[in-house]
Amino acid sequence: MCGIVGYIGKKCDLKKVLIDNLKTLEYRGYDSAGVAIYDGNINIVKAKGKIVNLENSLKDVDICDSNLGIAHTRWATHGEANDINSHPHRVGKVTLVHNGIIENYNDLKKDLIRQGYIFVSDTDTEVLVALLDSIKKKEKDNIKAINSLSKLLIGSYALGIIFDDDCEHLYAVRKDSPLIIGVCNDCNLIASDVTAIIDYTKKYMLIDDYEIAKLGKDIVEVFNSDLLLVNKEISEVTWDINQAKKNGFSHFMLKEINEEPIVLKETISEYIKDVNALIKKMPDFSKYNKIHIVACGSAMHAGLVGKSIIEEYAGIPVIVELASEYRYKKNFYDSKTLVIFISQSGETADTIAALRNVNNDNIDTLAIVNVVGSTIAREAKEVLYIRAGVEIAVATTKAYLLQVAMLILVGLNLAYTNKKLSENEVNFILNEFEEIPSKIQNIICRDSECFNLAKEIYEAKDVFFLGRGIDYSICMEGSLKLKEISYIHSEAYAAGELKHGTISLIEKGTNVIGVITDESLMLKTLSNIKETVARGAKVLLITTDKFNSHYDFNCHEFVVEKVNSVLQPLLIVVPLQLIAFEVARLRGCDIDKPRNLAKSVTVE
Repeated sequence: MCGIVGYIGKKCDLKKVLIDNLKTLEYRGYDSAGVAIYDGNINIVKAKGKIVNLENSLKDVDICDSNLGIAHTRWATHGEANDINSHPHRVGKVTLVHNGIIENYNDLKKDLIRQGYIFVSDTDTEVLVALLDSIKKKEKDNIKAINSLSKLLIGSYALGIIFDDDCEHLYAVRKDSPLIIGVCNDCNLIASDVTAIIDYTKKYMLIDDYEIAKLGKDIVEVFNSDLLLVNKEISEVTWDINQAKKNGFSHFMLKEINEEPIVLKETISEYIKDVNALIKKMPDFSKYNKIHIVACGSAMHAGLVGKSIIEEYAGIPVIVELASEYRYKKNFYDSKTLVIFISQSGETADTIAALRNVNNDNIDTLAIVNVVGSTIAREAKEVLYIRAGVEIAVATTKAYLLQVAMLILVGLNLAYTNKKLSENEVNFILNEFEEIPSKIQNIICRDSECFNLAKEIYEAKDVFFLGRGIDYSICMEGSLKLKEISYIHSEAYAAGELKHGTISLIEKGTNVIGVITDESLMLKTLSNIKETVARGAKVLLITTDKFNSHYDFNCHEFVVEKVNSVLQPLLIVVPLQLIAFEVARLRGCDIDKPRNLAKSVTVE
C-alpha cells in the first residue's frame, strides 16, 4: 500500500531524486515519509504527514551529492503515524525500508530483546531490521544473510536494504508485496511501481518471491532462494510519462473519467469486430457450467454487474465473493468451474492469496487485470487485459468501467458458446457496443448538470442508494465512490429490502439516489422510492429516457440514453462518478488521495 524507492548510480542531488520519485507514488496512500542517504555516513530524515513535510525537513540537512539512497512512504499498520514509526529504520549497521506486514514479529521481537536489542518504535519493521543485524553478526555475506532472514519471516514484505559494510550496492527482496527494478545505463533503481522509475528508464525487471537483488551502479544480479544467479527478462513500459500527469485537469480523477471513452475504445476494439473475433480473442469457455468471480472493492462491484449479465444472457450460475472471505472459506468447485479474479493493479494481496488457493486445487483461473506482468496476471491460467493505462486517483473510475466492459464481453462470449444468443444477436450487440464510447463522451460533456446535482447533496450527512437487480450492483459502486472521496456516509440497498429495517433511517431531508434502468423492475423500484418520499426524503434519480416520465413526485434527475440492457451499466455509472467527484470538490476534500485509503492494497 505504501511506496518504496531506491537509487544506486552516479553521484547526484539524491535528495531531489528520492523526493521526486516518492511523489510519483503518493497515490498509493501514506501518512508519513522518510529517506536514508549515504554520503560517507547514513543520513536518515523522516517526517509525519505529506511528502512536502519531509522535503522541508531535508532543506536543513547538509548532504553532499550521493550515489546511494532509499526512501519510503508509510501507511500505518503497526503503531501510529509519527516520525519514530516512519521508515527507514536502522539497527546496528543495517538500514532498510519495508512494505508489507510481518505476522510473527512479536515472537521475533521477544527473542531479540533476550539478545539485548532495544526497540524505540512500535513497528514490525524495526524488528525485521534488528533480526537482519543479528544475522549479520554471524553471516558476513549479505546475500546469504538476506536469504536467512527470508526463511525466518512469516507474512509479506518488499525490502530495500543498505548495509554499512557494502555501500557500493543496494539490496532488495520481496514476498507477496510488489517490487520492481529499473534498469538504466548509469544507475539502477528499485520501486514499488513503474511510475517511480519512468523519468529515468522504461526498462524494468520483475523479481519473484524470495528472489534477492543486488544492484550496483552499472550491474544488477538476482539470486533465487538456492542462491543461484537467475537470468531475468527485461520488460519495457509501453505507456508515456504524460499518462501519469494531470495534463491541465484539476484532479487525476477528473482526467481519468475524461479518458474513459478513449480507453474503452482501445480495450474493446479487438473483440467487437464480429462474433468470430469475440470467440478467437478470448479463452475457450465451452467447458464451464459454473463461474466464481473473486475480487475486492470496486472490482467486486464490477463482478456483481458481470454476474447479472452472465446469468441473464448465458444461463450460467455465477457466485461473486470478496477475496478476503473467499480465501478462508470452503469453496465448492470442480473441473467445470471457472474462477475469475479481477484486480486493477494485479497485486491485491487478498486476491493473490485466493488465486493461489484455487491454483493449488487445480481449478481453472482467469485474470482480468490492468497491469501487464503483475502477480495475478502471471499466476492465473488465462488473462484478459484491460487497457486503462495508468490510473493515479485512489478512487478507480476508468479501470472499473473497463472491468465491467470486459465482463460484458465474457458474458456475450458465453451466451454465444452456450447457444443462448445467435450469431446475429451477438453481432447486433457488438455493433451497438462500438457506439458506447461516444455516448459516454456525451455524458461527460454534461458535467455542469452533475455539478448542479452535487450542490443538492454535498452538505448531506447520509445518502442512501436504491436499486434492484443490476441497478443495485451499480448503486454499490456509486455509493462507494461517494463515501471514499467525500467522506459522506452512504449506503447502497436493494430497494426491496428497504422496508426490512432501512426505512427507519429515512427522515425529512434524507438524500436518496435511485438508479432505474431495468424495465421489468421499474415500477417496483419506483414504489420503494415513493415510500422514502412519503417520509420526507429528497430524491435524485439516475435513469434512462425510457423511464423518466413514469414518476409522479418531485425529484432531481439525470437521464441517460436507453441502450441495449447488457450495455446500459457502462452509461449509468459515469454520472455517479461525476456526481461523487463534484460533491467531494464542493466539500474541499483531497479527491485523488482520500484519507486512510491506498490505491493498491498489498496487505491483508
